[in-house]
Amino acid sequence: MLAATALLVLGAAQAQTQAVRDLPSRPGVTQRYLWQEPERFDATVVLLIGGAGNLNLSAEGVLGAGAGNFLARSRDKFLAQGLAVALVDAPSDRQSPPYLSGFRQSAEHATDLRSVIADIRQRTSRPVVLVGTSRGTQSAAAVAIATLDAGGPNALVLTSSILNDPKSRALPQMDLEPLRLPVLVVHHEQDACRLCLFSDLPLLTAKLKAPFKVLSYQGGTTRGDACEAMAYHGYNGIEAQVVQDIAAWIQATLIH
Repeated sequence: MLAATALLVLGAAQAQTQAVRDLPSRPGVTQRYLWQEPERFDATVVLLIGGAGNLNLSAEGVLGAGAGNFLARSRDKFLAQGLAVALVDAPSDRQSPPYLSGFRQSAEHATDLRSVIADIRQRTSRPVVLVGTSRGTQSAAAVAIATLDAGGPNALVLTSSILNDPKSRALPQMDLEPLRLPVLVVHHEQDACRLCLFSDLPLLTAKLKAPFKVLSYQGGTTRGDACEAMAYHGYNGIEAQVVQDIAAWIQATLIH
């Protein structure tokens, strides 16, 4: 199943193991992701960035794009909490503009992400949690819906969810009612992105019939575009606390 792997042993403060994995996901298409594993871990977080969704991930594990995204730049914090990390790039047939734009809720995207989950489960029996941020929440929710019967994650974490969008289906318009897996909703109360206003969060929670929890935050630092990663939208300045809280929820919900 695995086409190519680059393996590195890193310092104890970082991942003990790092690998770039290329998976055949669809005919003629490969799905690349960066795997980072601490010495001991309780679960794996599959990180789905927002924006265009591309990392331009090299075979050596270098990010050519998206490195400033909340989830991408917080990888070491997830590792420090005893979680393995799978940071997912756009697939090989979406490596040029518009990348994942218009693709996140497609059957093909769900197939690609299902291949990542299956690859992780070949190596570990520990829970797999999809974590999306901003546009990545559309990917995370879509694959959870598409894998209701089998092959899906054990839990879902939605950070800075897309709540209102005239150009695509926002999360409140998605078919979330059948979901039964645990869901954590994370949002910044001061998020000024017009697609992710905290005041619109009840539109999402009203659709969730699965067990869910909401974590909301204030403060930190905001700069630049309100919808970009260094604004409140990306938990700038409070990343450590947000990741610690996500990890604590995973531990309490899935680890026995």
